[in-house]
Amino acid sequence: MNPILPMVAVALAALPMTTHAQAYPNHTVRIIVPYSPGGTVDLVARVLAQRLTEQMGQTFMVENRAGASGAIGSEAVARATPDGYTLLVQSPTLVANPLLIKATPYQVARDFTPISLLGEVPMVLAAYPGVPASNLKEFIALAKATPSKYAFGTSALGSPMHLAQEAIKFESKIDIPIVAYKGTAGALNDVLGGQISALIDAIPSSYPHIESGKLKALAVTTRARVASLPNVPTVAESGLPDFDMSSWYGLWAPAGMPAEVTRKLSAEVAKAMRSPQVEERLKPQGFIANGSTPQEFSGFIDKQTATYARVIKEANIRVD
Repeated sequence: MNPILPMVAVALAALPMTTHAQAYPNHTVRIIVPYSPGGTVDLVARVLAQRLTEQMGQTFMVENRAGASGAIGSEAVARATPDGYTLLVQSPTLVANPLLIKATPYQVARDFTPISLLGEVPMVLAAYPGVPASNLKEFIALAKATPSKYAFGTSALGSPMHLAQEAIKFESKIDIPIVAYKGTAGALNDVLGGQISALIDAIPSSYPHIESGKLKALAVTTRARVASLPNVPTVAESGLPDFDMSSWYGLWAPAGMPAEVTRKLSAEVAKAMRSPQVEERLKPQGFIANGSTPQEFSGFIDKQTATYARVIKEANIRVD
């Protein structure tokens, strides 16, 4: 047998995949956001879509599919053709939902291809200005004295905002309800209107309302104070030692993506997230842009999953 033939066969077998990666994308790419417009997930997705459109010469468009704490839009991506033309921008809710809700219609490791970590952002506990508390200590005292008067709003069950609220409730021993919405915008609107007392939110979507005085910041959830809110104490400073939680955002595709397309897309996303244009849009509110390899993102997801499982167990969080 001619020894060159096997090598030729391998080269020919690899050709379609290489050609596909070189041609990608050759038509519009949809980025599904599984929440209503107006929240930080939506903001990050739109900034990313604009930059990828500029870099790759094809349209990346954002499509909002809200419902079921992000599960409807996430499942749509899990069931899509794994060709790189249907993507998902999600928060830790994607990881936490299967830990909280038995009926979640996907499994992260089985149904998705991790593309890249997009970045991390501190969260802020913000309240309606009419709530008679200027910091978290005072809010906890109010909630203990008259729990029926106060409630948290959250963008979705299983979101980092929800888990942070549950952790604060557990550690401070307050018992107030948490109302879940289809996205950050609904929760924000009800806090702005005074229908809900407070929420924990990623800083980029709440910051303009804090700056204008329509919301008041009671605490930030990270271990250190945040540069954009330097006078706002941390949750740890407010009597809950060692509290340290943040939100993060990632890009996924359906399981079974061609490896070459995955690598190309990941590299372009990392380039986009580290660009001056993206930094200019997101950094002022504390967003720390990242961009990672699929392998790095997969390892990050594993560590975050372990953390959420511990919080859910310690606080005995039950959804279904």
